[in-house]
This record gives sequence, C-alpha cells and structure tokens, in this order.
Amino acid sequence: MAKKKKPYLYEVDLMRIFFIFGVLLNHTTTTFAAQMTAANGWPHILLNSTHLMIHFTRMGFMFMTGLVLTLNYYHRDNWPDFFKKRFAGSGWPYLLWNLVLMIFALLIGAPGFSWSNFGASYLDAILHGDQFYMYYILVTLQLYLLFPLIVKMFKKWPHKRILLISFLAQLILMFAIKYGLPNVDRSNWIWWFRSYGINVFTYQFYFIFGAYTSLHYQAVNDFIQRHIKPIAAVTLSLGVGTVAYYAWNRGILGLSHTAAVSPHQPYMLVYDTLMIVFVFWIGKCYSYWRQHGIWNWFEKFVRSGAKVSFGIYLDQTIGLTLLSGLLSLLSVPDWALFLLIPLGYLFVIAVSFGIAWFCYRVPPFGIMIGRPQVHLFKRKKGMVLHDHTNRKIITTTEK
Repeated sequence: MAKKKKPYLYEVDLMRIFFIFGVLLNHTTTTFAAQMTAANGWPHILLNSTHLMIHFTRMGFMFMTGLVLTLNYYHRDNWPDFFKKRFAGSGWPYLLWNLVLMIFALLIGAPGFSWSNFGASYLDAILHGDQFYMYYILVTLQLYLLFPLIVKMFKKWPHKRILLISFLAQLILMFAIKYGLPNVDRSNWIWWFRSYGINVFTYQFYFIFGAYTSLHYQAVNDFIQRHIKPIAAVTLSLGVGTVAYYAWNRGILGLSHTAAVSPHQPYMLVYDTLMIVFVFWIGKCYSYWRQHGIWNWFEKFVRSGAKVSFGIYLDQTIGLTLLSGLLSLLSVPDWALFLLIPLGYLFVIAVSFGIAWFCYRVPPFGIMIGRPQVHLFKRKKGMVLHDHTNRKIITTTEK
C-alpha cells in the first residue's frame, strides 16, 4: 500500500510572511520616528500613537514557534536528537549574527562599540540577547529546554484546562509587569528576572497557544471559521483602540513612550491573541486561494519568503541601519519623511530578503539562517528545511 502523503499547511507559510513583514514594518516606522525633529509634530505623534497597532508581531512569532515545534516533535520522543538539531539550528545563527553584526557596527562607527572591548561586548550580547533584536533567539533557546516538559504536560493533562490556566497566568503576569514592577527596586535582581523581555515565561501563553493549535488544528480552524465575523470586528476595534490606549498610558498614567508601547500589557494580551487568530484565518484564506487560481508570482513569493523568514529576522539590522543612514542624509520636513515610509519599508524588505535568500542559496552561508546546505556528520547532503509544515494527522479530538 502506498504511503499516504502528509497534507502541507500552506497557511503556515503565509503566517510566517505576515509576521516577519510586520516585524520589519514595526522597526521601520521606529527608524523613521527617530529621524524626525519635531517631537510634537503630527507625523511623530501619529507614528508613536499607532505603534501598538502593529506590535502584535512579536507574540505572533512566539505563537508560530510553539505551533511548529509541536507540529514536528510532539510524537517523536527523541529528545537528544531534538536538542542537537534545534540548538544547532538556532544556536549557530545566534552566535554568527551577533558576531557579524557587531563587526558591522564597528565598521560603520555605531556608538557603544569599540575594538578594544570587542570580546567583552560580544560575550555580553551572547549572554543577554540584548543586541540586534536577538532577544527572540535567546527566548527560543530557553523554550527548547522546556519543550519536553510542555509535551509531557499536554500528554498528561486536559488541553483546554492547560490553555485556560496559561491565559490566566499570562494575564496576571501582564498586570504585574505593568502596574507592579515599576514600583519595585529591581537593581539587585538577576538579569533574567530584571530583563523580563528575554525571559521565556513572559511569553508562555503564546507558546502554549501554538502547541494547543497544532494538536487541535481542525477544531481551532472550525471555530475560527464559524465566528470570524465577530472575531474580525472585535480585533479591528481593539486595533483602533490601541491609539486611545496609548494616549491613556501617556496622558493619564504618565508613562514614558517606551512603557506606553510595551507589548507586555493586559490590553495587548487580548489584542495580540485575537490578531494571531485573525492572521490564522487570513492564512487559511490564502491556502484556499492557492487552490483556486492564485497568481503564480505571489505563491512563489510566499513560498520563498517562508523558507527564509528566520533569516530575514536575523539580518534585519543591516537593512534598518542602512535605512537610518540614508535618512540622515536627507534634509526634509517630518511630513516628507512620513510620506517616504512605504519606500523605506520596501527598501528594508528588499535588503533583508536579499541577504537571507543569498544565505539560503549559496553554500556554506545557509548555516547563518538555520538552513545549512551541508551537514558534516550526515551521509546525505543538500538543502534541509528548518521547520516542516506537513501534518500526519489533523484531529478535532480534545483531551
């Protein structure tokens, strides 16, 4: 009997593209805002006040990580092989890109770096993940250590109960971070607790939500399809509401801009979760569309972008830095900078995509984006996917 072919989840490809391009948009608008001269001018205020609206992408990445890990490893139970593959797939890019980007920063004369303290700065960046947007990789490496326990938990306890407890714990944590931690002296805390943005438990719900979605894929999809209209309406309302929420944070609570746009807020937990659900629905629409006459160029773009989405995240600092340098050469009013955002965004996409695609296609640079073309300790050589998006079983059963 011929082996049944596993269904491929094309919606996951679209979600990867959506979230990584959302990250680039988030960071691109921040780059433009930093170049504006009038802090009270409408272009600067508009960019700041709409920042939360596109800040869901970080949590989308965390959700995708939980979904894909569970998709690939839930039924394997070979944890030595899991640790070997995953730490190599993310660890080498983490080490290499910190090195490359620090050298890049030194060559262009970026402040805060010098050749005299290169070794200490590099080690500090590796340990703390606080340079070049590398916090996500450090959080992911922590997740790998916990993932076997997450799998064991899902195999032992009712899944809906796990999801509910996880959400409530996340909600309590968000209240604590926003309203409690600013009033606590954390100077003597170890960095892993003090810098909660690189603590894996800060994002636990999104990993759990991704795992739950993977295990109950069809049931989650059916629920979303039945309720997409109210989901979309509430999501849109919350998205527009982030503008008022930002104004409340700044005007009523007196928070700094950084604190006001933090993703670690109770409101953002609800908004981010619904945005993830909405993007999932968009992905399913794409999956349906590609079966009913999609444009060939668009399908190829999504397929190619999904393959290098991890690499785009890793190398984005180069495109953003080049954009910042180009903007610094312009002598134009802030409103002109605002109108240039689409061009700047396309520039960052092109540079980031181009570098990642080069690494993907040209040996041996694939190791820099977690897709090595050559495996030294395996007999078979060639391109190996970083994460597969095939499913053996799509179930609607609940534990």
